[in-house]
Amino acid sequence: MTAEVLVLPGEGIGPEVIAEAVKVLEWFTTYRDLELSIRSEPYGVEAYKRYGTLIRDEVFADLLQADAVLFGATGGPEFDALPREAKISGNLLAIRKHMAVYANLRPVMAYDELSDVTSLKSSAVQNVDLVVVRELNGGIYFGEPRGRELIGDGIERGINTLIYTTPEIERIARVAFELAHTRRGHIHSVDKSNVLETYKLWRDVVDHIGADEFPDVPLSHIIVDNCAMQMIRDPKQFDVILADNMVGDILSDLAGAITGSLGMLPSASLSDYDGNGRRRALYEPVHGSAPDIAGQGIANPLGAILCVGLVLEHSFDLPGEARLLKQAVRKVLAVGIRTPDIQTGNSRAVSTKDMGDEVVRALTRLSNG
Repeated sequence: MTAEVLVLPGEGIGPEVIAEAVKVLEWFTTYRDLELSIRSEPYGVEAYKRYGTLIRDEVFADLLQADAVLFGATGGPEFDALPREAKISGNLLAIRKHMAVYANLRPVMAYDELSDVTSLKSSAVQNVDLVVVRELNGGIYFGEPRGRELIGDGIERGINTLIYTTPEIERIARVAFELAHTRRGHIHSVDKSNVLETYKLWRDVVDHIGADEFPDVPLSHIIVDNCAMQMIRDPKQFDVILADNMVGDILSDLAGAITGSLGMLPSASLSDYDGNGRRRALYEPVHGSAPDIAGQGIANPLGAILCVGLVLEHSFDLPGEARLLKQAVRKVLAVGIRTPDIQTGNSRAVSTKDMGDEVVRALTRLSNG
């Protein structure tokens, strides 16, 4: 059967970078015998203008049937101006919850070719290869009660609740430990257990899973403050970083300092396997909608393009093809082809579209030997 990738370009720079990711995906369907149907649907502001909703009901339902969902970006002034109820019912958090994609993998790889781009010492970032495993369906982003309320005398109070249950922590911990088995085999679990009870539970449960189910995987606990500093001071010490929803969000964005740009970071969000060995998957570049540069054709599409590698690896079990794509990206960077966010020295600045074209050309050359 032909597999389906459902594409939601979104807004801001989302449509620009996702167009290049689709271009790369189409190369694999044409030249590498990947049987694939690629279907694009409007999401966000564009969908609201057409249909009065961020995502049509039938598309929302199809999120559960697609073999992979490729998402661009969301947010910006136009999005912020939409009615609150429309944003709550169809926003990215609602999509993640609906798809039950609770395990967010955010790989961070330092490219030697971009050592002159990062503000960190090249010796600190050289050969960095880590992944942040972020719990995506719980924590303070979803906890109840939440909201704003007047408490008298013109004083307003905002409430958000940081809450996790044992099963929620157990399942994301298992993802991290299983991933460590395929890598260098060391986990740093991040928390704030010196202050917050939720994180004390987090630490206890992760300890329990490690000791009982994965005794061969070294586990270290690290307070989030220290983890943030260590990621900048000596990121090579990390292999798998396990974190809750908000902490994982912040730390994985911080990792943009390692690569030189958020535009270099992809992500995969995965559900549990069902009885047929299938799981839902949502892929998106880590960067946001960047409305300040939207429509200018200068956004970096490599994070979105590298999402295609994650699609090939996690949804279609084609790790060799994923490696080929990474190699093509390296080839392009090695000859000094850059979008403006990663341009320095004598490198050549290209447009979003041109960068996608260069990756496709590199794939063709590598494929032809």
